[in-house]
Amino acid sequence: MRIMHLESGHHLYGGARQVRYLIEGLAAHGIENLLVCPQGSAVAAAPCAARVVPLPMGGDLDVRLCSRLKGVMATHRPSLLHVHSRRGADTAGGWSARRAGVPAVLTRRVDAREPACWARLKYRPYRAVVAISSAVEAQLVHRVGLDASRVFTVASAVDAQRYRPAPVHDRLAATLGLPARSLLIGVVAQLIPRKGHGLLFECLPALFARHPTAYVLCFGRGPLKDTLMRRLAQLRLEPRVRLLGFREDLPDLLPGLDLLVHPARREGLGVAVLEAMSAGVAVVSSTAGGLTDLIESGVHGLTFAPGDRDGLLGAMARLLSDAELRARLGASGRARVRAEFSVERMSARYLDIYHRALGTSP
Repeated sequence: MRIMHLESGHHLYGGARQVRYLIEGLAAHGIENLLVCPQGSAVAAAPCAARVVPLPMGGDLDVRLCSRLKGVMATHRPSLLHVHSRRGADTAGGWSARRAGVPAVLTRRVDAREPACWARLKYRPYRAVVAISSAVEAQLVHRVGLDASRVFTVASAVDAQRYRPAPVHDRLAATLGLPARSLLIGVVAQLIPRKGHGLLFECLPALFARHPTAYVLCFGRGPLKDTLMRRLAQLRLEPRVRLLGFREDLPDLLPGLDLLVHPARREGLGVAVLEAMSAGVAVVSSTAGGLTDLIESGVHGLTFAPGDRDGLLGAMARLLSDAELRARLGASGRARVRAEFSVERMSARYLDIYHRALGTSP
């Protein structure tokens, strides 16, 4: 079986990292993989257990992407096309595969609403549409109107060897030049409105008054950076909150957090939460979208309703005051990730879906 993977993201995080995990997992099953991705992207440059075919990809308005994809399929003759992203790839991928006579599968990773008529047209060429959470699945079936027999749910995965607890807890504080006994709260998310940074910042004056040794470290980048910096200045929080951008060494730094906070207003699943759980870090998360698939509150972390400022503040204050609870939730979260969100489990599930799409037996 030869699988052609189409990923239009340029950076090696989020969905693109999931594609790399899947390719590695499928290769372990003896599957041949071909990765089609943008020219000049970090995805194309990184080593991969697949043959990489860089292509020009211009987003939703790239009307020639269909013909380029058809050319790749004619050259490499894949058994199946798996489309992993949006930005025009979801539309061009499905219809170019149909015209080439190649079965196609699409993974949807976001919970953003789509116009139902357009979405049904976009998804029509796909033999299977995969949701990464129960929230995304419900949207596809109940709002878009896809036949439930074509929709499958496969959660994203985490490499538990890469994201694991560290024996030395103070590495992060030392790396950033913070006092060794600081309480470190992390946020790992793009700087975009739906991730909820603004809600978190509104809680911080009261939280810092209770916990004067606490710092907030924001990992990620995005268009809200300047707006968030201005808000930090207005709240006089700059010395205690740092925007650290994208860090390649995040797996090494993550175990140094005392707490990860994910205040998202909308979320497809929440891979940053999974990574923190895998690293043994206690989590405070909203219950937006697919996040409810990850955490049973009080067992794997603490949760609050999206937009609930008091709920977020109370959960953070409770965990910062209770090191034993943080340790228990962190250990429980890691155990759940290893049992239910492994690369091996995700790969086996996708392999079963490929066989269904192709009408073959495993």
